[in-house]
Amino acid sequence: MDENPGGFAAIGRLAGESPQIAAVRRLIGKAARNRLPVLLLGESGTGKEVAARAIHDAAPRGRFVPIDCGSLVGTLMESELFGHVRGAFSGAIENKKGLVELADGGTAFFDEIGDLALEMQVKLLRLIQEREFRPVGALQWRKVDIRIIAATHRDLKAEVKAGRFRLDLFYRLNVFPIHLPPLRERPEDIAALAVAFAGGAADLLSPEIFDAFLAYHWPGNVRELKHAVERMAAMRSEGGLRLADMPSALANHIAGRELRQLAGCVAEADSCLPAEHLSGRSPVIPLPETERQEIAKALQATNRRMAKTAELLGISRTTLYRRMKEYGL
Repeated sequence: MDENPGGFAAIGRLAGESPQIAAVRRLIGKAARNRLPVLLLGESGTGKEVAARAIHDAAPRGRFVPIDCGSLVGTLMESELFGHVRGAFSGAIENKKGLVELADGGTAFFDEIGDLALEMQVKLLRLIQEREFRPVGALQWRKVDIRIIAATHRDLKAEVKAGRFRLDLFYRLNVFPIHLPPLRERPEDIAALAVAFAGGAADLLSPEIFDAFLAYHWPGNVRELKHAVERMAAMRSEGGLRLADMPSALANHIAGRELRQLAGCVAEADSCLPAEHLSGRSPVIPLPETERQEIAKALQATNRRMAKTAELLGISRTTLYRRMKEYGL
């Protein structure tokens, strides 16, 4: 029996009944019972931050402070992480707490730890070993009580061999590793995740949509599935979610699959062609036209608000403007 029943709600956010995700939930429950460093491994979009928050929430103490290691660049990255004292550098007009101090008593989540600069890796190693840090410009070390959780999509062993990640830091972080499996390796969880992202309204998702979801390889993993369901929900006017409102990557994959199936039927001179294809009443829409229609519908749904349209489509505004110009929109 789990010794931490209070953590069920937090761990339950990792939806699914596959053996892989069930194993992850068990490890999260065990990690929550101590303050050892946890290293979350997995592809982008597999839910590493969700897992980190589940560990924190299962045994809540203090604040959960996410730290984006990829953004810790430039001359002020040490100040961002550890804070500074007044007069430490030009523009330091008052004392400032860093992210580490904000996490004191709680959890510091170092997201994409593999992107952390080498000079900061040294300072993080001391934080882990001694539980102390020194703000920029300060003379005294300060003690903190924090749980450290790190996450990365990189192969840290390969990064160590390449000289981009410290071996001693890797050993310090790799005390309690948890691997988040990609969505393509647990397709039996797709339905439960889709329903969760639809607000629990299973009736919004038709069998055709579930079939399309199961046939897709989800390179963006759970994050991509979440964005797909949210986009389809935002695009619908009434009734359930529609295949026509799927993001372009998913729609193009489905269109390509149908073309391959039709090509296979023709090549084998088989009788598997549906009647509608034989009659010519449902012509195959070229992929560029599919994308143009997708963008046009998104523009209409957002009253041509560019930022919102780009967010719905899952593309940058620069790409959106380029596509609009290309398609005369």
